Amino acid sequence: MKTIKIQYLNDEIERLKYIDGKSDWIDLRAAETVELKKGDFKLIHLGVAMKLPEGYEAHIVPRSSTYKNFGIIQTNHMGVIDESYCGAQDWWKMPVYAVRDTVINAGDRICQFRIMKHQPHIEFEETCLEGENRGGFGSTGIQ
Repeated sequence: MKTIKIQYLNDEIERLKYIDGKSDWIDLRAAETVELKKGDFKLIHLGVAMKLPEGYEAHIVPRSSTYKNFGIIQTNHMGVIDESYCGAQDWWKMPVYAVRDTVINAGDRICQFRIMKHQPHIEFEETCLEGENRGGFGSTGIQ
């Protein structure tokens, strides 16, 4: 088991926990109430800062219902936070773009994260590939 040191913005932030039996991702919540108009961009404070274990990074993505419930898109599609982002003011935030007018209340679950080991060191060997040609990008069709 890995241990992650965590700092919460304040006592009102709900403490992080797994959703038992449903996923190994952990939900993150808005730490503030945010009102967005269609076309607005905002870094939404998630109310946490963490010291990840050496050799690990966090991947932050929207929950599957985030777009439907709030009409926001995470602008970097997947946030990556490595273990060096661990200072007392290195708060986690979610960069979003609103596709409609919306209100996100403090405490609303808007994204989720998991930690992953860093990619191992790899080397590239230049060659001509000889595998079977699948037909290029998008070649498998839509049905």
